[in-house]
Amino acid sequence: MTRPLDGITVVSLEHAIAAPFCTRQLADLGARVIKVERPGGGDFARAYDQRVGGEASHFVWVNRSKESLALDLKQEAAHAVLQELVAGADVLVQNLAPGAAARMGLGATALMAKHPALIVCDISGYGEDGPYRDKKAYDLLIQSEAGFLSVTGTAEAPCKSGNSIADIAAGMYAYTGILAALLQRGKTGTGSHIDVSMLESLAEWMGYPMYYAYEGAPPPPRSAASHATIYPYGPFATGDGGTVMLGLQNEREWKQFCEHVLLQPQLAADPRFDATARRNANREALQAIILESFAALDTAQVLERLDAAHIANARMNDMAGLWAHPQLKARGCWREVESPAGAIPALLPPGRQSAFDYRMDPIPAVGAHTESILRSLGRSEADIQALRAAAAI
Repeated sequence: MTRPLDGITVVSLEHAIAAPFCTRQLADLGARVIKVERPGGGDFARAYDQRVGGEASHFVWVNRSKESLALDLKQEAAHAVLQELVAGADVLVQNLAPGAAARMGLGATALMAKHPALIVCDISGYGEDGPYRDKKAYDLLIQSEAGFLSVTGTAEAPCKSGNSIADIAAGMYAYTGILAALLQRGKTGTGSHIDVSMLESLAEWMGYPMYYAYEGAPPPPRSAASHATIYPYGPFATGDGGTVMLGLQNEREWKQFCEHVLLQPQLAADPRFDATARRNANREALQAIILESFAALDTAQVLERLDAAHIANARMNDMAGLWAHPQLKARGCWREVESPAGAIPALLPPGRQSAFDYRMDPIPAVGAHTESILRSLGRSEADIQALRAAAAI
């Protein structure tokens, strides 16, 4: 079955999350992704932990369906291999330290002068220019610079996202930017340079709180897992130690909630709670009423009442609950992919496709494809052995 990016070759100088997440999604659509790694240790994300049969959790998530090429780019012979690969590639992706690619002759200007159809995507913390260009940019630091921490957490303390949200945002915009560039090249025959920054990516996702605080207005308060301005909207404990999330959006739902969930229909007309703003202003009193009611019920009973009243709700799952989620199972979202640790479960990319199947190929060991890639470039066995003897591969 033909996939959208079959025949597209991507060379990636990548590490950690942002660039690997981008290129994995290109591989999902059929692209050949050649991941250039350091001989020996490879991508430093391989060493983050050993939670997946000895492999790192971050790494197995974002590196399936790729070919690993081990090159010591400090050596001229290895650099020549990379230049030859890039000459035959459609896309180059890199998230090295600021300026590192250009110092190796892999900057967008130099490469596109030689290869006009090439698409070059640079991913960095702050972009290729501006006063912050050379600052180190880890995910948590970008969450802070982008204001994410200022609106996330409790009134007493900010809280970072539990996943690498800034890396994910940058990876997503790099991925969609490359898809757009491929479409544009199909019209013009010319490649392009994509300069993606983590700060700009996460700033885009902060659009609602930015506009909420327009022209110096107070920003949304940190309200933990509750909504900043709507109540009840957030987590509530149940009698069996569980937690349910629920959200009320309007007065009709409020009346349904009082009658069919709390079994206190008279509460709907209580002047403390008879409008969204008043429920929000008196949330402590309302919280006490709700928790007292839920304390007599287990989680399943609370969810049953909420469903019967057509109130939006969810169980607060942990990771074990997500692994076992019945909806993911029912929709056939799981596949197995091979890895150096053996077969492991992997989620299909979001979005069912009727026209093709996503690519779900193995997660490579460091340098697993080095020799096959070199042979595809026409290198002889003697050439390969010479490179290996020099530790260039």
